[in-house]
Amino acid sequence: MIRQACSVGVVAVLAPLLGLWGPGPVIAHAMPDAVSLQESIPSGQQYGCLVCHADKRRAHQLGVHSDRGVRCHDCHGGDPASYETPQAHGGAFKGSLGKLESVAVCASCHSDPDQMRQYGLPSDQIAELRTSRHGQLLLDEGNLDAPSCSDCHDPHTTLRSDDARSGVHPTNISATCARCHDDSGLMAPYGIPTGQVAEHRHSAHGIALFEEQNFAAPTCIGCHGSHAALPPDVGEISNVCGRCHVNVRRAFDFGPHGRLEGRSAPLGCTGCHSNHDTERVATDRIADTCAGCHEPGSAETLLGEEVEQVLLRAESEMVRAEEALHELIRGGHEVSDERFRLRAAHTEFRNLETLQHTLDLEQMDDVARLIASASLDIRGKAEVSAEERWERKLFLLPVWFFALGIVFLAGFKLRRIRTNTRETH
Repeated sequence: MIRQACSVGVVAVLAPLLGLWGPGPVIAHAMPDAVSLQESIPSGQQYGCLVCHADKRRAHQLGVHSDRGVRCHDCHGGDPASYETPQAHGGAFKGSLGKLESVAVCASCHSDPDQMRQYGLPSDQIAELRTSRHGQLLLDEGNLDAPSCSDCHDPHTTLRSDDARSGVHPTNISATCARCHDDSGLMAPYGIPTGQVAEHRHSAHGIALFEEQNFAAPTCIGCHGSHAALPPDVGEISNVCGRCHVNVRRAFDFGPHGRLEGRSAPLGCTGCHSNHDTERVATDRIADTCAGCHEPGSAETLLGEEVEQVLLRAESEMVRAEEALHELIRGGHEVSDERFRLRAAHTEFRNLETLQHTLDLEQMDDVARLIASASLDIRGKAEVSAEERWERKLFLLPVWFFALGIVFLAGFKLRRIRTNTRETH
């Protein structure tokens, strides 16, 4: 009877999720009352679950659910007031939750806007999960290879996403995804390659996240989504990248690649920058990158070479300006204005790097001239400073010759005095 009751209970909770009774919303169970929200899990003398499962108490107390009064029986069912297994596991006891049951139990609270609103949490994760490939496999096809809630979120020690111990903290997300996506045996039937996590760690994004601790850098979920995880389509890639790289996205839209995106070739950001091992294209590799798609000698390849030359000249001007500034500093000059000009040139150079995505040589040349003007101004002042130093050196030459003459005459006079002294004795 108990087994039959459990089965009926699970079906009743899963039916709305799996579409057995139509698309109706998931109905949440009632939360504990206000008094129980203030209590932690009682000791084993008061709470029968802990007689056998005392090891779970400490794990649960570390998580956020314990703070909100969620207890063992809220997820697993049963009678926590009983101390004998048959009675404790009676009623609507679910026991160890399977993947489908985990989704249903989590949804019983996390799909209720009234319960989630007070914590500032969204209540549409299950709806998003159903749109993802994970959800399609698990909820629609019953494929248990797909992850459930508890595969990414520790079911007992559920921590906030900004807690560094959490599996969904920015520095831990890639390792969480890697538990499945680095398993070649698990991925092989679906034709999904492995190794993406290692590629991401060595990419520009991975270096920013793991080495520089820049939590604005994207993790797996930054591009693929979390509960609604899916790879972006070709026509969506620049939109995904554009959420962070806003100005680059606008420049890309104005260029020929943006106008062709998703129609004739995969010309999104990944065409030049790759996906998981994202990198900046070095200035001296721009033409080679263009040649990866376009025929040698074609108008497109020649345009890539011109873009590369504009950027290389601008880089050279920046280097020369910095060297000139250091010369001025070594000469003891006040360089506040020159520092400002150099910072402005750096800003224009960043603008130039963005404009290259438009492939508009006229706009790029305009910005490159601003950089060259700032560089010329700084270098001009450094040259004047160098000339002044040389003039000062020339002025000092007679002084040095006079001083050497005095030393020579003094030495000559000293030798004569010593010679006369010896002859006298």
